[in-house]
Amino acid sequence: MTAPGRLARARPDDIDVPCGRSLPSQRVTDQSPQNTTPTNLDDASSRPIILLLGPTASGKTALSIELARALPHGGECVLADSMQVYRGMSIGTAQPSRSELDAAPHHLCGFVDPRSLEFTVRDWLDAAEEAIGGIRDRGRHPILVGGTNLYIRALLEGVFEGPGRNDALREELADVPAADLHDRLVLVDPESAARIHRNDHRRLVRALEVHASTGVPLSIQQKEWADTVRGRPDARLVILDWPVEALNRRINARVKAMLESGLVEEVRGLQEDGGLGTQAQEAVGYREILNHLAGRCSLADAEEQIKIRTRRYGKQQRTWLRRFSAVPGAIRLEPEGRDAADLARDAIRRLQNPA
Repeated sequence: MTAPGRLARARPDDIDVPCGRSLPSQRVTDQSPQNTTPTNLDDASSRPIILLLGPTASGKTALSIELARALPHGGECVLADSMQVYRGMSIGTAQPSRSELDAAPHHLCGFVDPRSLEFTVRDWLDAAEEAIGGIRDRGRHPILVGGTNLYIRALLEGVFEGPGRNDALREELADVPAADLHDRLVLVDPESAARIHRNDHRRLVRALEVHASTGVPLSIQQKEWADTVRGRPDARLVILDWPVEALNRRINARVKAMLESGLVEEVRGLQEDGGLGTQAQEAVGYREILNHLAGRCSLADAEEQIKIRTRRYGKQQRTWLRRFSAVPGAIRLEPEGRDAADLARDAIRRLQNPA
């Protein structure tokens, strides 16, 4: 049963929620749990969800595997990343490697066709709740590895039920050029129009759809979405906190390694296999390589744009991580100069004995 209390909105321009579907079970009330009492990791009846959060290139994958190995009775990893869900996009989204997948069970990795037009927050949340239930049934710890901040917030607080899809309007707007949609949005919601890129057809349609369905501009609805993040009674947050300069160096090194590992060939192969859907092609790195393959920029320029966009994404993630850090009982780890095994021991110790 859904716990009583108001459910927070997930950002309406980032979600598409079919009407009439109920929320998954186990939701949080308005009062955040304190989560500051010791967690009995040996008690099979109270396996907490361990939410491992951190910006891109922060080392979440390595730490999640160490936690899966070191936790009493073991753990299994559930990816909370909106681009790692896509099949065949392993290099550019930094999906776990074959050896990492063999080292610990992983869920929600590479299971969505990249040619799909939509994969919603609701789709992910339903799949995540199912995976969490199965892991607990096996007596193990679910380790959510994020990732996408909207996914994490949806797991903690639920998904706002509405407005639903307006398929007639979507069909009407499907062939309208993005620039024209942007001009329409300027008239009804100039604030959203200033924020959404002129070429982002999907989000422009969604913003117009929200206004058409509710009569309220998307930007106003977003302002109603509070910055304060509530917790969830059965979840504990573990957050990797890197200094900005050190993280940016790691990001630059990762982008270079991705290109050396065959990112261009990966994108070319996806093109030959039918291309990427509108959501998948917005993944950091893929849009830039697609532009390179189309002759719109050099590979060097594409590489630089990937680095810039990834650093901006990391900055956005750090803003959200500050909010997640305020959830009572959240554990903050400083990973610089430490290996994954050391961080895992520290996290487990602090889960069992909160300061």
